[in-house]
Amino acid sequence: MTDSPLPRSVRRGGVVFAAVLGGLLILAVLATVWIGVRGALAYSHLRDAQQTAAAVRENLADPAAASDAIAALAADTGAAQAMTSDPVWNLAETLPWIGPQLAAVATVAESLDGVTSTALRPLSEVAASFSVDALKPVDGRLDLAPLQQISGAAQTASDGVGAAAASVSSIDRAALVTPVRAAVDEVEGLLTEAGVATDALARATQLLPSMLGADAPRDYLVLFQNNAEWRSLGGIPGAMALIHTEGGALSLAAQESSSDYPRYDDAVLPLGDEITAIYGERPGRWIQNVTQVPDFAISGALAREMWARQHGGQQVDGVISLDPVALSYLLEATGPITLPTGDVLAPDTAVQLLLNDVYARYTRPADQDAFFALAAAAVFERLSSGDVDPAALVGALTRAGDEDRLLLWSTHENEQGLLADTTLAGGLPVSDDEAARFGVYVNDGTGSKMDFYQNTTTTLEWSSCALDAAGTATGDAVLTVTIGNTAPTDAASLPAYITGDSAFGVPAGITRTIGYLYLPEGFELVDATMSDGTGFGGGTHDGRRVVSFAIDLQPGGSATATLTARASTPVAATLEAVTTPTLTPPTAFATVCGAS
Repeated sequence: MTDSPLPRSVRRGGVVFAAVLGGLLILAVLATVWIGVRGALAYSHLRDAQQTAAAVRENLADPAAASDAIAALAADTGAAQAMTSDPVWNLAETLPWIGPQLAAVATVAESLDGVTSTALRPLSEVAASFSVDALKPVDGRLDLAPLQQISGAAQTASDGVGAAAASVSSIDRAALVTPVRAAVDEVEGLLTEAGVATDALARATQLLPSMLGADAPRDYLVLFQNNAEWRSLGGIPGAMALIHTEGGALSLAAQESSSDYPRYDDAVLPLGDEITAIYGERPGRWIQNVTQVPDFAISGALAREMWARQHGGQQVDGVISLDPVALSYLLEATGPITLPTGDVLAPDTAVQLLLNDVYARYTRPADQDAFFALAAAAVFERLSSGDVDPAALVGALTRAGDEDRLLLWSTHENEQGLLADTTLAGGLPVSDDEAARFGVYVNDGTGSKMDFYQNTTTTLEWSSCALDAAGTATGDAVLTVTIGNTAPTDAASLPAYITGDSAFGVPAGITRTIGYLYLPEGFELVDATMSDGTGFGGGTHDGRRVVSFAIDLQPGGSATATLTARASTPVAATLEAVTTPTLTPPTAFATVCGAS
């Protein structure tokens, strides 16, 4: 018998080590299988949750309709969170390579479950008895109780979705494989959209009761912007109305025309050196020009002061603005409205009727104003009577807000705070971590309604850029703005009120457009050219470089302004442009550094 070359104790130790190693391998295999099975189940639940979330998102404007979908969503996100939070999964998150993937999935599952269980679910419980029909006035009065009851839950939902979005946003994408990274990006986008919706709901349920006179009577000045005569925020305020609210009741207290207002010798409020250097004192001297500065907080304050001077010092609680395009959206909720004149206001005819046909029919401005007042009163009566589809009304208001056609400024500090960072505020373009935003604003210089025949086209792109490790960019951006005059060749023969009749030195049929192009914070102007060879002016407004130009166009003519701007310090990799809302819906676009 041959002796073993190793002592028995060593041989026994080797057997024990082999047994332990084998046990660890078995445990590793079991853990891998465990994680794989639970991961597959979690993935299935998250995919189901994603599909259900789409239904929730679409119905957030009507919380009661979203209630069942939210309950189903909670079941899936809860199951996914349970599958990705046991000790074995937590331990595996510390492993190289696979660990970050598992941690990302767990973060997504936990965030989504937090949204449904602590944010959306309380909202759905409160909203179970809420119907969008509650937004329909009855005999001119809106019941404010449902809005007040849902307000707290709406704010909780908004806070919860915001926290979840921040949690998912903090996941380090660099360590993730492509499929996991894509899934995380998709969830982040979903949460961002849900955040916008829940935030809007929270703000609306806080704002509407007070605005509708829940605590005390309110008065609001409504400006109807006329897009046939451009101003930076849309058009001149051609007609006005005073809306009185009290305890949810709405009444049309007065109607006026901009022609009722004088030219003031000096600006009615101080405009500041920056604004006067760019716009002069025109925004503060004519009510038709209050929307020339692309900041509705300034426009609202000026219009309020002018109203007060015309009405014995009466101070309104806020100023609201909308245009005929927004009105056409509202008509989708009210249905066609027949006016005493026999004209029919309908979604597809209102803009043509109000911004062009009226001027051809009535040569006297007083008759035009009377027609506008008649149309406004008819729409208000239909809305306040409750003869409206409330879901379509919410959709119309949302669309108008998204296109910057519905603006609101409040004199009440807490309410203005809720409005300040929304599209309803109509503020200067703000750059943030998501995008660097340019501003493109056009104004009529003809004193006419010729902008009914004009259009603008804007392009924006990086001509060169470099991304850093944080995903921010430096480089050069090129902005082009083209103005086109589509008026008929015999435009000079159009009614004098449309052409302007050379009142401001511009021959009939010619259009003069004044443009103001705002660069984002952190950008400097490198070059600027006009296709017609004219030059530029401008200045600085609240930290933004402003470039201005003026162009005169014959019928069928066009001209293009081209700006090159440089970001020498890191900015968001995405470029966007905020533009004057004209007769056509704005083209939503964004260009990203490094995108193919």
